[in-house]
Amino acid sequence: MRTKPTLVPYVVQREGEEAAPNNLLLTTLGPGKYRLRYADEAPADRDLRGVLWARCSSGPVDDDMMPTGKPQWRMMHPLRQRATMQAMRCQVCVKPARTPIGYVFLSGPDTMDTSQTQILTAQPLVCARHVRASAELCPHLDGRPMVFLAQSAPLYGVSGVGYGYGSQGVQVVNRPDSPIPYNHPLISTVLASQLVRRLSSFRLVDLDELVQELERTP
Repeated sequence: MRTKPTLVPYVVQREGEEAAPNNLLLTTLGPGKYRLRYADEAPADRDLRGVLWARCSSGPVDDDMMPTGKPQWRMMHPLRQRATMQAMRCQVCVKPARTPIGYVFLSGPDTMDTSQTQILTAQPLVCARHVRASAELCPHLDGRPMVFLAQSAPLYGVSGVGYGYGSQGVQVVNRPDSPIPYNHPLISTVLASQLVRRLSSFRLVDLDELVQELERTP
């Protein structure tokens, strides 16, 4: 029988953390151009590029300011995902994620087309200490992740939904099946839920080989 894990990544959503009530409005910027906003918007509702983010409540934390409560393993808290991806910090411990040999990104087995010149990912980074733990804990990774070692990972955009006017007023009118770049003409009407980075300088490596290489590196 599988034992209950004692380590829970920072980005995992916890029981009791729920989406906040919807009080979205659209401000007219010009002919056919709008900006999505909250009626009671605060600066923290937008990322550094000005995109509006879905609100989600946050539960209690422990003495180390880490979330507590029963983990909802298949869900990432949108604001904690954004915080770790924005600052390039480890999704488990929130410490700087850069390793001596580059940035480590994990993805589910066979989920990425490595023939592409760039990889888009919303999966936050992991530090050298938590590479193996992340692979074992995350159901999405299934213990056998694709491992990308990147030298750079610039911001690309967000995953989210697009809003507009419909029969019910301000409502979702577009559900993109791929990440939305920051330079997209409709980005001002997007409600984001995940931050996305672009890997353009990377190599695909074996998990065990990566762990061994990190152990050999001073």
